[in-house]
Amino acid sequence: MTMQKRFVLKAGIAAAALALTGAVCAQQKTVTFANQDMLVPLRLVMESGEVEKATGYKINWRMFSGGGDVIRAMASGDVQMGELGSSPLTAAASQGQDIKLFWVSADIASAEALVARDGSGVTNFKSMEGKRIGVPFVSTAHYQLIAALGKEGVDARKVNIMNMRPPEIAAAWERGDIDGTFVWDPVLAKVKQKGKVLATSGSIAQMGFPTFEGIVVSSKFAQENPEFMVAFVKALNRASAQVRDNLSKWNADSAEVKAIAKWCKADPKDVPAAMSLYKFPSAEEQLTAQWLDGGAAKAMANTATFLKSQGRIQEVKPDYSAFVTDVYVKKALGK
Repeated sequence: MTMQKRFVLKAGIAAAALALTGAVCAQQKTVTFANQDMLVPLRLVMESGEVEKATGYKINWRMFSGGGDVIRAMASGDVQMGELGSSPLTAAASQGQDIKLFWVSADIASAEALVARDGSGVTNFKSMEGKRIGVPFVSTAHYQLIAALGKEGVDARKVNIMNMRPPEIAAAWERGDIDGTFVWDPVLAKVKQKGKVLATSGSIAQMGFPTFEGIVVSSKFAQENPEFMVAFVKALNRASAQVRDNLSKWNADSAEVKAIAKWCKADPKDVPAAMSLYKFPSAEEQLTAQWLDGGAAKAMANTATFLKSQGRIQEVKPDYSAFVTDVYVKKALGK
C-alpha cells in the first residue's frame, strides 16, 4: 500500500470516528433542572448522578434563589424541570403555564417558621403591626404569613412586609434591618439563634392553610421523555426512603449529610435537625387523596384565592387537577 493510500485510509477512519462521536453526542439528551436550597431528598439524587447513569441524559442543575425565579425560567423555555413551593406553583398554573406537578418532595410541616428577632418587641401576630418582616413574595411562607395574619385579625397592610430572598433575609437579619422573618432552612437555622419561633408552617396548616414542596415538569418535556420521568421518580422514591430510614442516625460527619449540605450551601451540623421538620411522602403516599389524588390540587385552589386577593394573579382556575399528574409515579410502581 502506498503512503498516499495509507493517508487516505487513515483520514477516512478518522472521519468516520469523528462522525460517530458526533452522532453519539447528538443523541445524548439534555435537561435543565431549576433547584433551590431546600433540605430535601432530591439532593441525594443530585449527588449520586443515578438518573444520569440510568438514562444517559445530561442534567444541568441550576440553582435559583426562589420559586418566582424558577417559574420565570421555566416560562422562558430555558428550564424543563424544577422544584417549587405550592404557592409559586399555583401562581404559575394560574397564569396558564403548561406544567405538571408529578412529585411532592416534602410536606413542609414545621420546616418553615415565623421567627421574631430578639429585642424586636414582636411577641405575637398582633404585635407585628408596624414591624419589618422579611419574606420571599409568592412563596409558601408568604402565603401562610398573610393567611395567618388574617386568621388572627391583623390587617396585613399595617405590617411592613418586605420582599426578600433567603440570602437577603440572612444578610438583613445580621445587620438588624428586619424585626422578623418567615423563612426555611438553611436561613431558618441561622435566625433561630437570635430569635424566637412564633409559628410554624405546620401550626398554620392546622388553621386551614397547608403547604408543600413539589417537583414540576413542562408538559411537553414529560410527554416526549416518559422513560426519563419514570427513572427520575424511582430515584426520588429511593432517596426519600433513604432519608426516612436513616435520618435519625445521621450526623454532621455522615456522607449523606455532607452531600445535602453541599448542594444547599448549608452547615452540615444544621442539616439533620432541619430535615426532621419535614415529612417526605413515599411513592405510595404520593398516590393518596392527600397529595396527587386531589389534595395537592385542592391546596392549590385555596392558595390561588389568596394570590388573587393579593393581586399576584388575575384569575383563579376552576380546577387545578389539570396541573397535577400521577402517571409517572404509577409507572414507577408498576401500576
